[in-house]
Amino acid sequence: MTFIEKNKKKDFILLLEAGFIAVNQADEVSARRLFNAAAVLNPESTLPKVGIGYLHLHKLELKQACELFENALKEDPNNEMAKTFLGLSLGFTPKGVTKAEQILEGTAQSKDTLIHNLSVSALDFIDKFVKKEPSPYEGKKSKGK
Repeated sequence: MTFIEKNKKKDFILLLEAGFIAVNQADEVSARRLFNAAAVLNPESTLPKVGIGYLHLHKLELKQACELFENALKEDPNNEMAKTFLGLSLGFTPKGVTKAEQILEGTAQSKDTLIHNLSVSALDFIDKFVKKEPSPYEGKKSKGK
């Protein structure tokens, strides 16, 4: 067994984590390279696709993000991270709010505390900011047109 084969799983996880860190630091080039390297080590895993989707989510490229999360879910329907990120992405689109809430209500029941907390926060964000009625000032502006 070669060194690479021995450490494949550990290296795969490190590459994924580094990819997510690169996304959070707005380093798209490094993030893509890290996720692609992770995909080479484990081509069956959907997590590199979720990572690229997360990159698109950060850039508010919601259509691309949703496509990647949906593709990951076709391969692995139990991927809670992909479900949560899909719900979050749909929550930013006016037509996707209802579906987003359904997805996030399901993932809010997760035993994984990070998935649970992100889902609850996303639902709270949707309620407070996406579904918010216009302010009295905005209402007067639209009536005056």
